[in-house]
Amino acid sequence: MDHLPAPSDPAQAPPPDTPVPCAVVTTLDRLGLVAPVTRPVWRNSVGGLTFAITDGDAPAAAQFYVKWNPRTTGESLADEAERLRWIRDRHPAPVVVELIADEHEEILVTRALPGSSAVAERWVADPDTALRALGEGLRRLHDMPVEGCPFEWSVARRLEADGIPADAVGPAPDIDRLVVCQGDPCAPNTLLDDHGSFLAHVDLARLGIADRWADLAVMSMSLEWNYPERDERIFWDAYGVEPDVRRIDYYRRLWDAT
Repeated sequence: MDHLPAPSDPAQAPPPDTPVPCAVVTTLDRLGLVAPVTRPVWRNSVGGLTFAITDGDAPAAAQFYVKWNPRTTGESLADEAERLRWIRDRHPAPVVVELIADEHEEILVTRALPGSSAVAERWVADPDTALRALGEGLRRLHDMPVEGCPFEWSVARRLEADGIPADAVGPAPDIDRLVVCQGDPCAPNTLLDDHGSFLAHVDLARLGIADRWADLAVMSMSLEWNYPERDERIFWDAYGVEPDVRRIDYYRRLWDAT
C-alpha cells in the first residue's frame, strides 16, 4: 500500500538520506520555495517514494507532499490525481497542485493538510479515538452520493485488471450497498485533526463504486495490523453496522488476490 501522510509504519519509512530524484528537485524549484526541506516519509512496495516538503522560511509543518513513481511500477499517479480532482468539494481529501508525467516517471504534488495519520504514535496510544474517527470517516465517504462517480472498483473490474479468474476467490456475495469506496481503506490513509476527529482520506488511486464491504473488510483487517490494543466494537459502532462475517471473508480474500 502507498500512503501519503506522515510515516505510519517504520518498516516502510525510508532513511533520512534517501536520494531525492532529480525530477522532484526540479519540481520544487518550480514551486518557488525559498529553501525547501525534503523529508522522505514513505517507500511503497514497488519503489515509489513520498516526500514531505517544508519551506525553509516557514514553520516545521509540511506544506506539500510529493509522490514520485518510476513508470516501471505499473501504477499511475495520474489515476490518483484524476480522482482527487473529482472528489474535491465532495469529500475531504488533498488538493492537487501539479501532476507531471513522462515516459520515465510521474510526480504528484498535493497540499498538506493540518492533521496526522490515524496511526501516528499519539493515536496508536489512544486507539478508541482513532477507531471512532476511522468509522465516522468511512461512513461519511460511503454516504456521499454515487451518482456521477465515473470510477469503478467492482469485483469484476479488479479481477480483470489483475488477470485473475473469478473462481480463484470464489463466488462474490450479493451486493449489500453500492457506495463510493476509498479503494485502499487502511488506517494510515485516514487523517485525524488535533482533537482526534476525522479530517480527510488520502491515497485515492483506487477510489470507485463498489459494495461498501470491499472497504469495510480491508479496514477491519487494518485495525488488526495497526492497533494491538483495541476494542473493534468502537469502529463498527461509529460506522453504524454490524460485522458481516461472510462478506468480510470474501473481500479480504479478494484483497489478498488482487
